[in-house]
Amino acid sequence: MTRTLALRVFAAALFGFGAVAQTSDPWTAADLMAPETLAKAINENKAGLILYVGFPNLYRSMHIPHAVLAGPVSKPEGEKALREALADVPRDREIVLYCGCCPWDKCPNVRPAFKIVREMGFKQAKLVTIPTNMHTDWVTKGYPQERAAVPLAK
Repeated sequence: MTRTLALRVFAAALFGFGAVAQTSDPWTAADLMAPETLAKAINENKAGLILYVGFPNLYRSMHIPHAVLAGPVSKPEGEKALREALADVPRDREIVLYCGCCPWDKCPNVRPAFKIVREMGFKQAKLVTIPTNMHTDWVTKGYPQERAAVPLAK
């Protein structure tokens, strides 16, 4: 095999892998929202329904203002909580999902959460891209945040 042919085969393999990797995500580029876009919408009181689909302990330590804890959708109880949180929500309302528990490509929650939202008929669902984690991609940028009230120990 000539070097040129080998490079073409290698490039084709890479392209094919990239196409497969892209189709494994249940969203398109139009479904994604940058953190700064959500921060601006919150500051202007224009954000849709914000749902946190990660772990409760992380939500309690810090979350995006007005976010509703739906729970980790990678677990059956989190999936149930998300479905219950959306049961009475009009299907034309903007829904904004985020997690930020870990790097985006390893997150166990965003993919199943987005699939559920789409299955439930929400056409205006957005997913906030948190490439590294909430601390790096939200907190250190100075975006709005709140902490859940924690009961004092007796």
